[in-house]
Amino acid sequence: MKGPELYRQIDLKAKVYSASPHQLIALMYEGVLTSLAEARQAMESNQLSAKGQHITKAITILSGLRESLDLSIESDFPHNLDNLYDYMQRRLLQASTEMDVSMIEEVSELLLVVKSGWDQIKPQRPESR
Repeated sequence: MKGPELYRQIDLKAKVYSASPHQLIALMYEGVLTSLAEARQAMESNQLSAKGQHITKAITILSGLRESLDLSIESDFPHNLDNLYDYMQRRLLQASTEMDVSMIEEVSELLLVVKSGWDQIKPQRPESR
Protein backbone atom coordinates (compact mmCIF):
# COMPACT_ATOMS: atom_id res chain seq x y z
CA MET A 1 0.00 0.00 0.00
CA LYS A 2 1.44 3.34 -1.05
CA GLY A 3 1.44 6.59 0.94
CA PRO A 4 -1.84 8.24 -0.16
CA GLU A 5 -3.78 4.96 0.04
CA LEU A 6 -2.32 4.19 3.47
CA TYR A 7 -3.31 7.63 4.76
CA ARG A 8 -6.80 7.20 3.32
CA GLN A 9 -7.17 3.86 5.12
CA ILE A 10 -5.95 5.35 8.41
CA ASP A 11 -8.33 8.29 8.03
CA LEU A 12 -11.26 5.95 7.33
CA LYS A 13 -10.46 3.80 10.36
CA ALA A 14 -10.29 6.89 12.57
CA LYS A 15 -13.68 8.04 11.28
CA VAL A 16 -15.25 4.61 11.86
CA TYR A 17 -13.88 4.27 15.40
CA SER A 18 -15.16 7.69 16.42
CA ALA A 19 -18.50 7.57 14.59
CA SER A 20 -21.98 7.36 16.07
CA PRO A 21 -24.38 4.78 14.63
CA HIS A 22 -25.93 7.53 12.49
CA GLN A 23 -22.51 8.55 11.18
CA LEU A 24 -21.60 4.91 10.47
CA ILE A 25 -24.54 4.56 8.10
CA ALA A 26 -23.50 7.80 6.37
CA LEU A 27 -19.96 6.39 6.01
CA MET A 28 -21.40 3.20 4.53
CA TYR A 29 -23.33 5.21 1.94
CA GLU A 30 -20.12 7.07 1.07
CA GLY A 31 -18.30 3.74 0.78
CA VAL A 32 -20.83 2.34 -1.66
CA LEU A 33 -20.79 5.50 -3.78
CA THR A 34 -16.98 5.53 -3.87
CA SER A 35 -16.88 1.85 -4.82
CA LEU A 36 -19.42 2.43 -7.59
CA ALA A 37 -17.41 5.34 -9.02
CA GLU A 38 -14.28 3.18 -8.96
CA ALA A 39 -16.14 0.24 -10.53
CA ARG A 40 -17.41 2.47 -13.31
CA GLN A 41 -13.92 3.79 -13.98
CA ALA A 42 -12.49 0.25 -13.98
CA MET A 43 -15.24 -0.92 -16.32
CA GLU A 44 -14.61 1.94 -18.73
CA SER A 45 -10.86 1.12 -18.65
CA ASN A 46 -11.59 -2.59 -19.16
CA GLN A 47 -9.86 -3.46 -15.88
CA LEU A 48 -11.94 -6.53 -15.13
CA SER A 49 -10.26 -7.52 -11.88
CA ALA A 50 -10.58 -4.05 -10.38
CA LYS A 51 -14.19 -3.81 -11.60
CA GLY A 52 -15.01 -7.05 -9.83
CA GLN A 53 -13.33 -5.95 -6.60
CA HIS A 54 -15.16 -2.61 -6.49
CA ILE A 55 -18.56 -4.10 -7.31
CA THR A 56 -18.02 -6.81 -4.71
CA LYS A 57 -17.16 -4.15 -2.14
CA ALA A 58 -20.30 -2.16 -2.99
CA ILE A 59 -22.47 -5.27 -2.71
CA THR A 60 -20.87 -6.17 0.62
CA ILE A 61 -21.53 -2.72 2.05
CA LEU A 62 -25.13 -2.89 0.80
CA SER A 63 -25.41 -6.21 2.67
CA GLY A 64 -24.26 -4.42 5.81
CA LEU A 65 -26.87 -1.73 5.27
CA ARG A 66 -29.55 -4.41 4.87
CA GLU A 67 -28.40 -6.11 8.08
CA SER A 68 -28.65 -2.81 9.95
CA LEU A 69 -32.38 -2.50 9.21
CA ASP A 70 -34.81 -3.22 12.01
CA LEU A 71 -37.44 -5.27 10.19
CA SER A 72 -39.42 -5.78 13.40
CA ILE A 73 -40.68 -2.19 13.25
CA GLU A 74 -44.35 -2.00 12.33
CA SER A 75 -43.79 0.10 9.25
CA ASP A 76 -43.37 -0.55 5.55
CA PHE A 77 -40.31 1.69 5.44
CA PRO A 78 -37.59 -0.76 6.57
CA HIS A 79 -39.06 -3.48 4.35
CA ASN A 80 -39.18 -1.16 1.35
CA LEU A 81 -35.59 -0.09 2.00
CA ASP A 82 -34.54 -3.74 2.30
CA ASN A 83 -36.20 -4.44 -1.06
CA LEU A 84 -34.43 -1.44 -2.59
CA TYR A 85 -31.02 -2.57 -1.30
CA ASP A 86 -31.75 -6.07 -2.66
CA TYR A 87 -32.62 -4.57 -6.04
CA MET A 88 -29.39 -2.54 -6.01
CA GLN A 89 -27.34 -5.66 -5.28
CA ARG A 90 -28.99 -7.59 -8.11
CA ARG A 91 -28.46 -4.70 -10.54
CA LEU A 92 -24.78 -4.52 -9.62
CA LEU A 93 -24.36 -8.24 -10.26
CA GLN A 94 -26.07 -7.77 -13.61
CA ALA A 95 -23.93 -4.70 -14.40
CA SER A 96 -20.79 -6.68 -13.66
CA THR A 97 -21.86 -9.62 -15.81
CA GLU A 98 -23.04 -7.50 -18.72
CA MET A 99 -20.34 -4.80 -18.39
CA ASP A 100 -23.12 -2.20 -18.33
CA VAL A 101 -22.10 1.17 -16.88
CA SER A 102 -25.69 2.45 -17.04
CA MET A 103 -26.74 -0.02 -14.32
CA ILE A 104 -23.97 1.27 -12.05
CA GLU A 105 -25.19 4.81 -12.70
CA GLU A 106 -28.76 3.75 -11.89
CA VAL A 107 -27.70 2.30 -8.54
CA SER A 108 -25.60 5.39 -7.78
CA GLU A 109 -28.57 7.66 -8.45
CA LEU A 110 -30.90 5.57 -6.28
CA LEU A 111 -28.36 5.54 -3.47
CA LEU A 112 -27.86 9.30 -3.69
CA VAL A 113 -31.59 9.77 -3.12
CA VAL A 114 -31.53 7.49 -0.06
CA LYS A 115 -28.36 9.13 1.24
CA SER A 116 -29.79 12.63 0.88
CA GLY A 117 -32.78 11.53 2.98
CA TRP A 118 -30.47 10.01 5.58
CA ASP A 119 -28.39 13.18 5.71
CA GLN A 120 -31.56 15.13 6.60
CA ILE A 121 -32.28 12.96 9.64
CA LYS A 122 -31.17 14.34 12.96
CA PRO A 123 -29.71 11.68 15.27
CA GLN A 124 -32.02 10.79 18.17
CA ARG A 125 -29.32 11.53 20.71
CA PRO A 126 -26.67 14.18 20.53
CA GLU A 127 -23.47 12.97 18.91
CA SER A 128 -21.30 11.90 21.81
CA ARG A 129 -18.08 11.37 19.93
